[in-house]
Amino acid sequence: MLKSSLINKDFLHAFVLIVVFAMVTGCNNRSSKNDDLTTKSESLVTDITSNKELKEVSFLPYWVTTAQFVGYYVAEVKGIYEKYGIKINIIPFKPFLTSFDLITEGKADFAALWLVNAVELKAKGVDIVNIAQPSARSSAMLITKKKSGINTLQQMDGKKAGIWSGFELQPRTFFKIYNLDVKLIPIGSTNNLFLMDGVDITIANWFDEYHSIINSGYSPEELNVFFFADYGLNFLEDGIYCLSDKLKNDPEVCANFVKATLEGWRYAFSHREEAIDIVIKRAKEERLPVNRIHQEWMIDRYKDLYLPEGKTDFNNSLSESDYLFVGKVLKEGKLIDEVPPFNSFYQPIIRN
Repeated sequence: MLKSSLINKDFLHAFVLIVVFAMVTGCNNRSSKNDDLTTKSESLVTDITSNKELKEVSFLPYWVTTAQFVGYYVAEVKGIYEKYGIKINIIPFKPFLTSFDLITEGKADFAALWLVNAVELKAKGVDIVNIAQPSARSSAMLITKKKSGINTLQQMDGKKAGIWSGFELQPRTFFKIYNLDVKLIPIGSTNNLFLMDGVDITIANWFDEYHSIINSGYSPEELNVFFFADYGLNFLEDGIYCLSDKLKNDPEVCANFVKATLEGWRYAFSHREEAIDIVIKRAKEERLPVNRIHQEWMIDRYKDLYLPEGKTDFNNSLSESDYLFVGKVLKEGKLIDEVPPFNSFYQPIIRN
């Protein structure tokens, strides 16, 4: 049965080559329409000769389906991963399905993680490596209302700040460095406490909560924003990670995953409305609430983060100083015992 199958494939291959040879040699004086036909036939030969089994890999986002992961979704839908020899499975976010469990159990080949979470995982024995860092600037910020009179860092002293549960490290360090006595109030994923003046300060991402607050009735002129990155706390987001063994045993698929993902982002930025359609379709399939205007804001801000000021090439470098600072903060907060060596953590598969 196997021999018969191979003979049939060889026969088909030879037949196509004969057809293409005849078309090429007999078309010198024909129209461009026939030239196009030749190109298509040559493409067919290429497809047959280069046909190989796709590598199945899984990717884990850290949140629900939104445009903050649009590059991955676009690369899947547009067949970009397949072009690079990959069959992708994007694992839907579930609140109690943690990155720690899925990565350590080998159920996620690749994951998007914030630097602070990745360093903590690495220090606690999960042998992950950062193989790409598309953004060099954190989008996290603190927001105050101008009407509250909190227009400077010093005026935050003695106030209350709404901070996401589990994400206290960055703002707590921020307040400590600037010698500010601020009471941290745990909040979920809504801005309600800030909107109702229950807290004076709130944490936000530029691409997400900041826009939600504006959509709630505030204009940008009514708000003060304090980007952590502008104050020396550049806790980077959205690095691409995999297990060290994955990188060691299959560097080709790791490189192709990164290449395909970045191509997906590039396509999304240049085909904005189509990319949003892809995100909305997927979100609705997962029965998630989705707002088109908010998703458009999100993809625009990601373009600002990934390709700032007209850049055409993606960032692919993790600053050692940013890494060591995050590690130092984690260690001082007694969340890790030691900071893993930088060169064991950052191993870019594609170098600029």
